[in-house]
Amino acid sequence: MANRDAPINGRNSKLSLLKTGNLILTDAGKSVVWASNTFSLSSSSLQLYDTGNLVLITTTNRVILWQSFDAPTDTLLPLQPLNRDSLLVSSRSLTNFSSGFYKLAFDDDNVLRLVYDGPEVSSAFWPAHWLLSREAGRSSYNSSRIALLDAFGNFTSSDNFTFFSADYGVQLQRRLTLDFDGNLRLYSRENENGSWVISWQAFAQPCKIHAACGPNSVCKYVPSFGRKCSCLPGYKIKNPADWSLGCEPEILVSSVETEVIFIRLPHVEMYGYDFGYFENYTLEMCKEVCLRRYDCKGFALKYVFQNHPDNVPYCFPKLQLLNGYTTPNFRGDFYLKVPKTSPYKDWSAKELTLDCPAEATKQLERRYVKTDGNRSEKFLLGFVTAVGIVEILAMVLVWLYFIGSRQKIDATSEDYFLVATGFRRFTYSELKQQEISVKKLAEELPELSIKGY
Repeated sequence: MANRDAPINGRNSKLSLLKTGNLILTDAGKSVVWASNTFSLSSSSLQLYDTGNLVLITTTNRVILWQSFDAPTDTLLPLQPLNRDSLLVSSRSLTNFSSGFYKLAFDDDNVLRLVYDGPEVSSAFWPAHWLLSREAGRSSYNSSRIALLDAFGNFTSSDNFTFFSADYGVQLQRRLTLDFDGNLRLYSRENENGSWVISWQAFAQPCKIHAACGPNSVCKYVPSFGRKCSCLPGYKIKNPADWSLGCEPEILVSSVETEVIFIRLPHVEMYGYDFGYFENYTLEMCKEVCLRRYDCKGFALKYVFQNHPDNVPYCFPKLQLLNGYTTPNFRGDFYLKVPKTSPYKDWSAKELTLDCPAEATKQLERRYVKTDGNRSEKFLLGFVTAVGIVEILAMVLVWLYFIGSRQKIDATSEDYFLVATGFRRFTYSELKQQEISVKKLAEELPELSIKGY
């Protein structure tokens, strides 16, 4: 995606291949916003391969001058290499395709890493930074720095990292995408309905992705919903439409030690940004450590520490409240430093309602499914049906009107016929009635002779 941080107008913009072999993108004002900066004395052409690679190539000796595979954005396609000169950068959000805060790249130790590079802090979070390269199954001795995905679902990196998709072995359309939430996912396209399905992902617990909900917040994973965020007690959200900005304090903590208290947040972890760790410290000892520093935001007291004995309390006082998440299996609690006058001093764990407003976040679905149709089509169908019903009713009314009019016309025509000719038209029942009347009259007057009856 060229110029993703300052997209051009979709109208009157043009991609042009010059005779010099330079590929340029101009906006509606005829300004060059991007160029391949290539030059060729021989003729060249721009070709789109079946692999998805857009290639600028000379027509005579088939020399590649430029190719889109050398400049990925947030996605790798099969056979598209990720090397020392390229990286993946996530989008800002599901609908904002400008550069986000998450990156996938090789570091100086030749290890492929996921990095959060935010506006204030940066941190590598995959593989876990407390693990040595060999402990994470990586090697730092291969300096080639190249990673590649094939069409069958196998990803291989020069640092010995490899994975297979859940549908490995089938040749499908695939893409490896660094999503806006910081999770690296492999998608496979189903042949039946054309939807994209997740066939591998780096994090099964998305709340462990750094800065999942921004600073001063807590993330919780709900299987039926996904990732949910909430502000810590005493903090308020900065921007409901962007949880990556996190929360800000409602009341600033005073530098006077007696004016603060600590609120216990059970099973809450604030990963990183501590100014030390203290082994075998009690709760009161850990409070004293935090109270000595004005910039201490709170501390974690937990009973597990990498490469250290378990069942021993470890104290981690924090300078920043970042990467917060809660999970029932976390063996520890967090103690948040708040003003003594804070209304949250009697706060309990039940008050942590980890719900993000609907307009604030949008959960990435596991499948991209086509919709049932749009509202305009449904409206048009209803409108046509209503018009059809009205037309049928109108036809019935017109038919009834003509039937009534015809009966009136028949009666009027009969009156005109009687006046003009002196004759009258009788029905069979009327003649029968007249016959009965005449017979009765003949019985009363025998002298009358009625012939023809």
